[in-house]
Parts: sequence; C-alpha cells; structure tokens
Amino acid sequence: MLFATVDAKEKRLRLRQSLKSGKLQRFPGAWAPIVSMLIEQKGFDGVYISGAVLSNDLGLPDIGLTTLTEVAQRGRLISRATNLPSIIDIDTGFGEPMSVVRTIQEMEELGISGCHLEDQINPKRCGHLDGKNVVETETMCKKIKAAANARKDKNFLLIARTDARAIEGLDKAIERAKAYVQAGADMIFPEAMADEKEFEIFRKSVEVPLLANMTEFGKSKILDAKTLTNLGYNMVIYPVTTFRLAMKAVEGMRAAPPSRDKM
Repeated sequence: MLFATVDAKEKRLRLRQSLKSGKLQRFPGAWAPIVSMLIEQKGFDGVYISGAVLSNDLGLPDIGLTTLTEVAQRGRLISRATNLPSIIDIDTGFGEPMSVVRTIQEMEELGISGCHLEDQINPKRCGHLDGKNVVETETMCKKIKAAANARKDKNFLLIARTDARAIEGLDKAIERAKAYVQAGADMIFPEAMADEKEFEIFRKSVEVPLLANMTEFGKSKILDAKTLTNLGYNMVIYPVTTFRLAMKAVEGMRAAPPSRDKM
C-alpha cells in the first residue's frame, strides 16, 4: 500500500476516543512522510506537524512567512503516509476569521485530524521566544467560532493555543482559555508554562482536554510522560525533536564525501 489504510474520518474518531481514555497521547513532530511512517512504527500515538519545523525546513524563520498552500500540502503528504492521526499547526490561521474558515476546510479535506490556532499578533514568533504579543480575547474568540462553524466533521479537533502566559501572566492565560472553550475550542494548548506547578494549576482550572508542549531549549521544564499523565494532561507534542536529531546527523558529516575508489 502506498498510503494509510485508515481513512481520515476514522482517524479523527479514534483520536477523540483516545483523548477520553486517560492515556497520555504522545505526538512527535514529523516534517516528512517518511518520518510519520517511522513514528507509527515506533509505537507512538500520533503525528504532530509543526509550523516552526516546516518554516525551518524551507529556510525561513518561524514568524508566519509560510503560506496556507505550503502548510496544507505538506500536511497532506505527512498525514496520508500513516494510520495515526495528525495534528497540524496553523499559526494564526493565515488571516482574519474568513481566512480561518478556509484554512479549516482545507485541512479537513486534506485528511488532517485536527489543528491548533494561536492568539498571537501577526507576525507571530515561536512560543518560547521573547517579544511576543497577543490579540484581544474577543478577536481570538471570533476566529475560534469561525473555525468551529467551518467544520464538516464534528470530530475534527480544534485546539486553541494561548501564548498569554509570558505576556499577561498565568491567571490571564487561564481566563483566555475558558473564553476560548466557550467560543468552541475542543482542547487548550497553554504555551510556555514555566514549571510543573503551572501545568498543575492550569489543569485544575480548565475542564477540556489539555496539550503540553515539550520542546528542547524552551521556557518550559521538560516533564516526562509519567509526570504529565499524573498531572492529567491528555496529549504531549515533541515538535522539533526528530528535526533536531536529523540536523545533528547532517552537521556531523565530513566536509567532503569519500572518493569512489575508497568506497
């Protein structure tokens, strides 16, 4: 078989069911179809398609320079190569609410299982860098409502990411999360929590499923799967790990390839 044997609707249904299982869903990042295939072979629960990694793969900084077409088509290639569900990063939605509608429809039609939409002002920045700014809560809620209404498949997972912790503080980030749930978000992604205690407070404050981002060299302390499970988190992404491992291998190659007579 060239592609996955599980169709998109079934992947989304399985993802919804898995979020109710009490088992932490582990989603390593994939930037290419062959990586998503390996993630499945290694026994992980799903595939994460990082906006930062797709930007970096194109030689671009993670400030929202990629287009909907670039992200959507790469997402399709990655997701169709695996039977696992795939979650994709759509940054700020590629525009205003009407653009968010098109983005959701494109992702759903291309077989993605869900996406996360963030509340940063465009041009955005990596969630673990300084100098970020966020839109007004009402502005983000309009985008979330538009996204929720755009879905044809009710099981397409809509994740709202808030970057407010680093700008407005933890309490304000929690307030935003609750407003985003009211607007139609199925899951909340609190970005750049400082430590285990903050993850715990967020979990106690928000009722819907929560996503934790465990990225190397970020602002959040790296917590293992057992700790995140005990905290009550439903999903964890490792967005850049596979990309960093691959680039480290490339970095280690010799300056010149061996000549044919030495091979």
